[in-house]
Amino acid sequence: MSGCGCEVELKDNQQKTVLYWLLAINAIMFVFEIGFGWISESTALIADSLDMLADAIVYAIALYAVGKSIKHKANAALVSGYCQLALGVLILLDIGRRLYGESEPHSWFMISIGMVALVANVICLILIRKHNNDDVHMRASWIFSANDVIANLGVIIAGVLVMTLEQRWPDIVIGSIISVLILRGAYLILTDAKQELRTIQKPDEILSEDKQSTSCCSK
Repeated sequence: MSGCGCEVELKDNQQKTVLYWLLAINAIMFVFEIGFGWISESTALIADSLDMLADAIVYAIALYAVGKSIKHKANAALVSGYCQLALGVLILLDIGRRLYGESEPHSWFMISIGMVALVANVICLILIRKHNNDDVHMRASWIFSANDVIANLGVIIAGVLVMTLEQRWPDIVIGSIISVLILRGAYLILTDAKQELRTIQKPDEILSEDKQSTSCCSK
């Protein structure tokens, strides 16, 4: 029994260490990327920075869930999913605003900052790779980290296209794709978390039915 407890404690500590690193990297990159996204007037960079913010929130919630019950972990994943959903909608609203604006994104900023963000997220993906089959809160973190890498590649491609075509549309299109990725990630983790909660509730329902049956028989 004590050996089992030590293994669980070791696993929890490993998860916490990874999540602290992921939280720090994403929080720093959010501040870095939102600043340059605003300066460069890039929809894709701003969308990607908000994705970083969403991930930082996800990792903070996941940290809270480490060592807690499966129900707590599922609820933490649920909150993470709703946060992602809200930010995805926020990005779409910003894209709608920029469609009617005159912003001209700076391609070199997009390419260079996109590359820095890509390196940061590849590091995050490597850190969390060992935990992608753990509890639901860690699976949520894996999904969001994988989406980030795709989003960063999109920002770089958008920067190259903006520079080549001398048009702002690639920036808006990639920003839209990033928001769709965020919404898709939110849907996946919300589905996973709700399924986990249903699985937890079933044994409780069976136990409740057994108690009622026993009570009736005793009468």
